[in-house]
Parts: sequence; structure tokens; C-alpha cells
Amino acid sequence: MTQKKRILTGDTPTGKLHLGHYVGSVENRLALQDEYECYFIIANKHAFTTRADRPDDIRTSVLDLATDYLACGIDPNKSSIFVQSEVPAIDELTFFFSMLLPFNRVMRNPTLKDEIRDKGLGDNYPFGFPLYAVGQTADILAFRPELVPVGEDQLPHLELTREVARRFNQMYCGVDPQTEDKDYIKAGGILPIIQPKLGRVHRLVGTGGPGPDGNLLKMSKSLNNAIFLSDDADTVQKKVMGMYTDPKRIRATDPGTTENNPLWIFHETFNPDKQWVEEMKEAYRQGKVGDVACKRKLVEVLNSLIDPIRTRRREYEKRPDDVIDALRLGTQKANRIAEETLAMVKKAMKQDYFSRVLSLS
Repeated sequence: MTQKKRILTGDTPTGKLHLGHYVGSVENRLALQDEYECYFIIANKHAFTTRADRPDDIRTSVLDLATDYLACGIDPNKSSIFVQSEVPAIDELTFFFSMLLPFNRVMRNPTLKDEIRDKGLGDNYPFGFPLYAVGQTADILAFRPELVPVGEDQLPHLELTREVARRFNQMYCGVDPQTEDKDYIKAGGILPIIQPKLGRVHRLVGTGGPGPDGNLLKMSKSLNNAIFLSDDADTVQKKVMGMYTDPKRIRATDPGTTENNPLWIFHETFNPDKQWVEEMKEAYRQGKVGDVACKRKLVEVLNSLIDPIRTRRREYEKRPDDVIDALRLGTQKANRIAEETLAMVKKAMKQDYFSRVLSLS
């Protein structure tokens, strides 16, 4: 039998999943879990970079995230959902990989710079904050995946991961720097030069208006512009009916713009009736249909998508032990692969003094 190729992706537990997560990555995970060997990390240690004083919140977020994964349809018998802090090999790899990256290269990571700006951290962030960018390379390479399904904002982290893998393979495995990325393993490397897989929507906008620069903000819990996969039908309706549309359109009979309009971005993304979308967009531009009617249609579309997810979520909320069991099973599998990778890395680095067996109760 041909061994399945491997995928690694996941999320930092900052709360429940929203529609942006769904189209950005979760859809890909669901579609690929039959074809690939999938590992989904809940990166709880990374949550401590900005919430070290709220461990209870982080624990709740871990369980919320795991429950959302299961409710979306991630099957723990097919895919491994695991808790980062319970896989010690990741920490050991983080230390080794941190020696392969200059500090100024880590700080040039645009995602890191954006987070420092967006969260208003200034210079008041812990050393662990830039370290988590290195930690993400270990999160990924510990599982030697071929693909990493991510949202667009994570691409800089993946490029850092690719740099680490190239440098490690060249330094410790003797791979020629001129080797093409796809041939590193054939050339004797241990760590693959991973490839990203973007969701069908790279960056879903939120329900609110534009930011200070005039551009629409992406969907985010912290910006209070998100529709969550766990929202009830009334909450979805309230959020959609209050959605930002075209500020220049005073009356329903005024011509409206569909460009950079969250209402139509959402219809294009989620409404399966593409003919309706195109016809109504044209009617909207001509002032023949108003925001309210189009928002009501969007409410139907979104509730149709979310309803089975929130129904399954309610069932899992009644059975919290099933969520823990899924995490335990996934973490056991994750440890086997991560320990294997660590042993390979230590051997290549000539630091393999003893063998060890890790168990999880």
C-alpha cells in the first residue's frame, strides 16, 4: 500500500472558529483528510505570548477549538488533533532551529511586525513573542509534512520554515545548496521544503467597515467583526443585518457598488446559487434591490451552512470527555511522529547519545 502524504496545520487558541477560519483553512482540512495523513495542532503555547496572565482563558480556548474542529467534521479516527504543549519534541526542535536563524531575520517577518502593530505592543512584548515565530517552524517540521494548509497571513511563517529546512539539510545532511526544493529529501535531507496550500478565500473580510487606511479589515474576534461557527441563528441574523455595505447608498433605490462591499463578498463566498448572486449584483448596482433583501438572503445562506456545525457542537458540549479523548488519541499519534523526527535530527547533528520512549497516560 502506498503511504499517505502528510499535512500539518492548526490554530493558536484565541477563541472559537469563525467563517474566516472556515474558508481560509478548515474547508481544505475536511477535503483532504481522506487523502492525506493529517495532523492539526492546537498551539496553546503560542497563546501565552500575549495572554500569559490568562491561563484559564487559554485552557477554555483549547477545548473550544477542539470542539469546533470536531463539529466541523474533523474525524479523530482519520486526523490527529493534538495539543502543542503535550508534544515535548517540538520544544527541543525549537531550540535547535533557533540557532539557524539570525535574530534580525526573525524580526523582519511581516506577520510578526503586523501583530506587534495591530496589538499595540510597541516594545512591551516578552522574548517569547519573536521566539514563537521560530516555534512555528518546529510545529511544522516536527511532522515532516508535504503540505501546510494556511490562510494568506501565515505565508511569511511558512517561508521562515522553508529557510530553516534548507539550512538544516545543507548544514547537517550535506545537501547541495543548489538543489531544487522538491529534491531535498532525495538528496539526503531529513526535513522537507514544505509547500503552502491556501484556502479558496485567502482573506475573508469582517462584517464591519474599513480600517484607518480605508481598506476592509479581515474577520477577527479582536475586531468584533466575526461570525462564529457556533453562533445561533438569531445572532447570525443580527450580525448580518448590521453588516457594513455601501456608505454612499442612502436609499434602497440608489445605485450601489458591489466592489469592496462585505455583503457581496459574503454572497460570492458562501452563496451556492451563483446565478442569483450575479443577477442580484446587477440589480443592486442599478438600484432595483436594497440591502435588506440581500442581507435576508445572506442570513438564509449562512444559517444553512452553520446549522449542522452548531448542531454537532451542541452534542459535543454534552460529551466533553469525547473531546478530551479525541485530543488524547491525536496527541499520542503526534508524539510518535515528532519523536521520530527529533531522533533523526539529533542523529544528523551528532547529538544522539541515548534512545528514549515517550508515553502519554
